Amino acid sequence: MESKTARSAEIGERISGKSSHPDECGVRDWLGPEAFQHWRELRSWIDEFYPNVFTPDWIYGGKKRGWALRYKENRAFCSLLPAYRQLSVLVVLGRVEREKFEERRYFWSSSLVNLYDESRTYHDGKWLTIPVLSADDRIEVTDLMSMKRPTRSRLHGL
Repeated sequence: MESKTARSAEIGERISGKSSHPDECGVRDWLGPEAFQHWRELRSWIDEFYPNVFTPDWIYGGKKRGWALRYKENRAFCSLLPAYRQLSVLVVLGRVEREKFEERRYFWSSSLVNLYDESRTYHDGKWLTIPVLSADDRIEVTDLMSMKRPTRSRLHGL
């Protein structure tokens, strides 16, 4: 179901049609098989380790930023950013999370540390847009999210 628009899209281009948020089939077609697998794995991981905590909602960031699937309770947890043949995850690290990140600085991959160091700090924290290109990237993103908000198993000692 790849349209002319999708075939002429550039890698990393976001879904930007404003009329309605993309459905799962649209996301799958836009991301492609490899990135869609990361999408499914991340969504499943969030559902498993944060059951009944988040109700994901689609937000539209305009033509440039396109659609994002946001996970939020009282404050933002993460947003999944489907782009053409590429998935990224937006994680905002507030002051406490930045301190935790710094304590574990040598635990993270050099690419994540570089991204962290190069990201501007705003009043609400550092906004990290992390590309998920491999299973290792996906695991690192889930480690980062677990650091931001402990998973059910870490909360209950499971």
